[in-house]
Order: sequence, then structure tokens, then C-alpha cells
Amino acid sequence: MSLSLPVSSEQPRPWWRAFSRKLAMLLPKGLYARALLIVIAPMVILQCVLTYVFMERHWQRVTMRLSNALTNEIAAIADLHQVYPGRKNDDLLVRIAQQRLDIDIEFLPKGELPPALPKPFFSIIDAALSNEIKRQIGKPFWLDTVGRSNFIEIRIVLDDSILRVVALRNAAYASNSHIFILWMIGTSFVLIVVAIAFLGNQIKPILLLAGAAEAFGKGRDLDFHPRGAREVRQAGYAFIEMKRRIERAFEQRTTMLNGVSHDLRTILMRFKLSLALMRQTEETRDLQKDVDEMQRMLEAYLAFARGDAGESAAEIDVQEFLEDLRLDAERAGFETKIAFAGDPVVTLRPDAFKRCLVNLIGNAQSHAEHISIEAVRDQRFLTVHIDDDGPGIPPNRREDVFRPFFRLDSARNQDEGGTGLGLAIARDIARSHGGDISLGDSQAGGLRATVRVPV
Repeated sequence: MSLSLPVSSEQPRPWWRAFSRKLAMLLPKGLYARALLIVIAPMVILQCVLTYVFMERHWQRVTMRLSNALTNEIAAIADLHQVYPGRKNDDLLVRIAQQRLDIDIEFLPKGELPPALPKPFFSIIDAALSNEIKRQIGKPFWLDTVGRSNFIEIRIVLDDSILRVVALRNAAYASNSHIFILWMIGTSFVLIVVAIAFLGNQIKPILLLAGAAEAFGKGRDLDFHPRGAREVRQAGYAFIEMKRRIERAFEQRTTMLNGVSHDLRTILMRFKLSLALMRQTEETRDLQKDVDEMQRMLEAYLAFARGDAGESAAEIDVQEFLEDLRLDAERAGFETKIAFAGDPVVTLRPDAFKRCLVNLIGNAQSHAEHISIEAVRDQRFLTVHIDDDGPGIPPNRREDVFRPFFRLDSARNQDEGGTGLGLAIARDIARSHGGDISLGDSQAGGLRATVRVPV
């Protein structure tokens, strides 16, 4: 008997995953922009909701009530005109409307109404007045709300004449309501400006912390003091403590290795003195070679473990730097070409970076006759290509040669007569600058070593 586990049905739907991916692509990537969006988006939504509620509930209701009151007055005048006809009574109605109701009326001879005018885009007053006139008076009418901005003209067909009414626009329309919207928009603008300034001050300490971490990763000296909110300061203090622990670990390792180096060198020196006092034979010469080999291995191991971490970064001229390397290679009897493009001034640890390139050039000199050095400096990186015409390294072994003490005997022994630490030391130095080294195929048919470090 087998038991089957129930399959959960609460898996995300494909359309939701697609929507989430598209939304993530549209959202800003920076913390400052996202924080600003968190502040601005609710404010904009709140404004839209308030504006809609105000327009639908308050503004429209007030306009309808004012339109209802104006239509009541016009309907009363029309009724009085029909009940009390005559020129004298019409003049009395005109005077009463002007003095008591603050509207101008006129009884025109009966005829055709003017052609209907196009309704404005925002026609809340047209709709309100039209509905009230149809409901209360129920006679043909003509309405103009845009001809004169401060007035409204209404013409209504009566039994014996046409009643022409001119009233102030604010008698049927809440004309000061836009002040509310302007105040709301103006206040929101001030709040957004304050939020932008405040968020800028809050994001700046985070950017300083990121810059300090990047500078430390490149092996450069930094002067960093935690600032900002409590959580940001805590992260800054944690970074400083981590930096101190790493530096203490380097110091302890260097101190230990110096002690080991002193003890081993003392023993090797005894061996050398003993061999010097002995009669020179074939056996003593072989022992001397072994002692010299142990000396070289010890120095290489100590250099690899130490990593030149104590050197400070400084600005160098890459063109002069490469020219010195070319002269050294040519003095060793190798034809070397150099090329450079970009701004020559970069910030590096000069001695460590020189040792990195010297190890790579020395590796090429062991197996090639011609060497080419090409450097390119862009906005973010310094890239140095070292090409040779040697036998190269198989692609599946190119990462292995960076392992300490690894020796490649089948095609290319990168540290012939050495300890197998040359490329490992070079990569360690490149990574201490925040970069890396990669191997590829050279255009000359040999190996290309590429050093890429941030500047």
C-alpha cells in the first residue's frame, strides 16, 4: 500500500509571476529612488482619492444646490409673468430681480432661440442647470456658460415672449473650489521637496558605507566614520569591526610566518655553513642545490602567504609602469611590445601590482620567445593583456594552474624551476585589488593572461 502526499494548490499562478517580473523591471533599482517612490506614491494616491471624493460629493452637490436655487428664482419670475401680464408688471419684475435676486432679466419678443452651443469639456454646471430647468420649468431653453466667463445667460421660451436671464456664474457654480485643489497640490509639492532633501541625507551615509567597503576591497586606505540613522551607524560600526578583524588576522599571519621564516632560515644557514666547511664533492654540490631550492621555496611561500598586504595604494602612470616592464623583459633577452589606451593615471599598490605582472611576464618568458603587453583603461577598470607565442595551456586546465603548488607538466610548466606559486601569487594580488586574472587564447597562438582591476 502506497501513500501519496497531497499536492499543494497554493502555487503562484503563471500570470502573477509574469506580472511580478514586469513590475520589477519597471520599478527603480536604486534605494534612493525606491524610498522616494514609497513616500510619493501614497501621497499621489491620497490626492487622487481626495480630489475624486471632493469632485463627486462636495463640488457637484454644492453646484447642484446652487443651480437648483437659481432655477427656482427663474421659475418664480416666469410664473409671476404669466399670472400678472403687462408692461408695467414686467418692469416691476425686472427691478425686483435686479435688486433682490441679483440677476438681470429681460422679456424679448417671441421668436427662435439661438443655435445650441457646443458643451465645454468640463460641463458640470451645464448638466446641473439643464437638469433643473427641465425638471422645474419644462419649457424650451437655451444656455450659454462659456461666452462670458463670469456670467451665465439663459433664455426660456414663454407663452408670449422669451425670458432672457443673465446671472453671475458663482450664483450657480462653486467657483472657488479650485482653491482647495491648488492648496492641496501646493502643500504636497512642499512636502515632496522636504522628503527629497530628507531622504538624500538618509541615503548619503549608506553610499559612504558602500564606498568605504569598495575601497577596502581594492586594498586602499580609507577614512570612514559612521553617520546617519541608528541602523546605518550600526552597519558602519560592524564594517569597521570586520575590517579590524581582517587586518588583525593579516598581522597575526604575517607575524607567525616571520617567526617560521626566521627559524627555518636559521636551520638553512646551518646547512650552508656545514656544506661550506665540507670538502666539495658531487654529493655536497647536490646538497647545495637542494638547500638553494628549499630557500627559494621558502621565500616564495612566505611571499604568497603575506600577499604584500602592508603596502598603501598610490597613483601611478600606467604608461611608465609598462615601459619599465618592457625594459626589464628586453634586458632578459625577450622581444616585448607594449600598447596603452585611456587615462594613464590609476590608483593601485605599485609594488604588489608590479609583482603580479612580473610573475605573468616571467611565466610567458619561460615558454615563449615574443611577448606583447596591451593595457586599456576605461571609466571603471584597468585591463592588461599579456600575450605570448608559447605552447599555451589546455582550456580545461586553466583554472587548475592558479592553485598553489600546482605544476602542469604535460604542456606548459608555468613555474619551471620554481615552486608552482607564480600564478597563485598573481591572482591573489589581483583579487586583493578587487579584480581577477583570467586565461585565454592569444592571437599569436599561445596564451593570453588578462588582469582586470577596478580603478
